[in-house]
Amino acid sequence: MTRVDPNILGGAKVLALLTDAGFLAYVVGGPVRNALLGEPVSDTDIATSARPEQVIELADRAGLKVVPTGIDHGTVTVVDGGEGFEVTTFRRDVETDGRRAVVAFADTIEEDALRRDFTMNALYADAEGRVLDPLGGLPDLMARKVRFIEDPSQRIREDYLRILRFFRFFAWYGKADDGLDADGLAACADLADGLGSLSKERIGAEVLKLLAAPDPSQSVAAMDQTGVLARILPGAQSAALPVLVHLENGLAPKALRRLAVLGGQKAAEHLRLSKTDARYLATIQKAVEAMTPSHEAGYRLGAEAAKDLILVRGALFETPIEPMDLKAVQVGADAKFPLKAMDLPHLSGKELGQALKSAEAAWIAAAFRLTADDLIAQLK
Repeated sequence: MTRVDPNILGGAKVLALLTDAGFLAYVVGGPVRNALLGEPVSDTDIATSARPEQVIELADRAGLKVVPTGIDHGTVTVVDGGEGFEVTTFRRDVETDGRRAVVAFADTIEEDALRRDFTMNALYADAEGRVLDPLGGLPDLMARKVRFIEDPSQRIREDYLRILRFFRFFAWYGKADDGLDADGLAACADLADGLGSLSKERIGAEVLKLLAAPDPSQSVAAMDQTGVLARILPGAQSAALPVLVHLENGLAPKALRRLAVLGGQKAAEHLRLSKTDARYLATIQKAVEAMTPSHEAGYRLGAEAAKDLILVRGALFETPIEPMDLKAVQVGADAKFPLKAMDLPHLSGKELGQALKSAEAAWIAAAFRLTADDLIAQLK
């Protein structure tokens, strides 16, 4: 039997709490998948035969805090040692509409597994680390094959967000040489219009997770070819993304940098980005359009954003990143405008503002080499 280290999975106390009371309880999904692949494990979820009220009663007796995070759907969060564990009763779908499901409690992991999305996510592990594979997903996982459970179209119709999850999971866990599962890809293409029923917040969150993968190029290209990309971000194109990933050359992935090369119309609106993310994306894209010089970008945007600009511009125009450009960015980021209002005591109000602005433009154009005296002399 396949095993994983139960210490990696976590949740031992909560599992013991349930199993000692005679209930079935397993760590499920992501933690089991990642432990088997040697990937980082976080957010331990537990599936159990116990009903929510029984979980609450057991946790209360053990002195553990319980938060009814999704009690209507059978989920409560049990807090142990400052860490929250989502505990969900075995469930089966009664009715779905592509966005949310009406569920009923189930008694077996087989029923619970059938309502999940991909075979690699329908894996369970007990308190001893023994892996249970009710749907035969283990071979898919070890082959890094992202495959829908049973009928892909049916799984997608249950929740259209699974289209984007299909591409996201391939970007993170798939095997590039084998490509995306053909049946899953065809179903995503056929049902892409269903994405219109989802909230922009859900779509945006999923896209950012996808773009944060080490190399999402193959997934995004497949989204482009199937019409999924155009459905969620009209006008976006995938061609520059693999170029950007190459130019990043080991830099930490950044979703917004990748999003900037995809382009598209009103990305911040279609993906419902946060105000901070929307401003950052707009700043990079406007600087690309303006062809802002590297040294000026460093001064006006700061080192991080200016380096992103250099990378995005290189990807879009398929040009290499020159060391001198990165050096100029850092020079600009470190530069301090030498002139202050007090240096121009003969000016005030609007005239003072215009003079400072003019002097700053001259200083930037001279690559920051002009001193305060030089600028004052120019103004005179």
